[in-house]
Amino acid sequence: MTNYLITIIGPTAIGKTALSIQLAQHFNCDIISCDSRQFYKETAIGTAVPSEEELAAARHHFIQNKSILDTYNVGDFERDAIEKLEELFLENNVQIMVGGSGLYVNAVLNGFDDFPEIDESIRTKLNTDFEVKGLDYLVETLKELDLTYYNYIAENNSQTFKNPQRMKRFVEVCIGTGKPYSSFLKKKTNTRNFTPIIIGLEADREVMYDRIEQRVDIMMNEGLLKEVETVFPHKNLNALQTVGYRELFDFLEDKTTLDFAVEEIKKNTRRFAKRQITWFKRTENTEWYNFPFDVSKIITHIEHKTKKL
Repeated sequence: MTNYLITIIGPTAIGKTALSIQLAQHFNCDIISCDSRQFYKETAIGTAVPSEEELAAARHHFIQNKSILDTYNVGDFERDAIEKLEELFLENNVQIMVGGSGLYVNAVLNGFDDFPEIDESIRTKLNTDFEVKGLDYLVETLKELDLTYYNYIAENNSQTFKNPQRMKRFVEVCIGTGKPYSSFLKKKTNTRNFTPIIIGLEADREVMYDRIEQRVDIMMNEGLLKEVETVFPHKNLNALQTVGYRELFDFLEDKTTLDFAVEEIKKNTRRFAKRQITWFKRTENTEWYNFPFDVSKIITHIEHKTKKL
C-alpha cells in the first residue's frame, strides 16, 4: 500500500492551520507541524500556535515540544519527523504535514544535505571574529569563499545575510572543508516511504496583507508584549531572532515606541510572507488554490491523487 503525505504550504496567516484540521478530520489522520517557530514552548502567541480548540480537533506533532534554550535544527527535525511519520503510516496511509518553513518542508520531502563535521576550533575562532568584525565580515568572507552561494542568497533571500547563525554556518563549512558550501548541496539521495501530495495556498496581495495586519492586532490583544517581556532575558538566542520579537525587544530597550514596533511587525511580516511565496513557488508538483479555499475541491483532488498514483 502506498503512503501519502498531504503537504500544505503557503505564506503566514493564509489559513494553513484551519485547512489542515479539516483535512485531518476528513481523512482521520494526524498533523505534522512544519513551522520552525512553533517548536518552542515559550513563544506561543508570537508564532501563532494553534489554539487549544484547534489542537483538540486533530492530533498534532512538533508543536511546543522544545524550549528556546534547546539546540534544534533542520537536520534534527528531518530525523524526528521521518521517524514519527513511519509510526503514523502504520495507522493510516494518509498523513498531513503543514507549515510555512520552506527549508524544513524540503528536508522532510527531499532530505537534508550531508555536511562533514567542522573542527570546534574553527567555530570558536569564527565566533570571536564575528564579535570583533561584525556581520559584514561574514558576508564578505562568504562572497570570497563561495561566490555561487553568495549570489544564490542575494537573488532568493537576501534577509539571510542578516542572520548571523546561518552566515557563520556557511562560512565555517567553507573554512573547515576548504570547499564551497554550495558544493555540498544536493549530493545526498534520500528515499522516502511516501508520495507527497502538495497543496499550495495563496491569496491576492491585499487580502494577504489584511489578514496579516489582523493577526498582528490579535496577537497584541492576546498578550504578545507580555510574552516578549518574559523571554527578553534570552533575546540573543537564535530561536528569538524572528519577526514579532525583534521589534518588541527594540521597544523594551527604549529604541522605539510601541506603536512603531507594532507597525514594524506588520511590515516585516508582510516581507516575510513575500519571501515564503517566492520560496514555495519553486516547489514542483504543487496544486495551488486561491483564497477563499473550496475545501471540497481540495479533498476531491487529494482523493483523485491517492487513487490514481
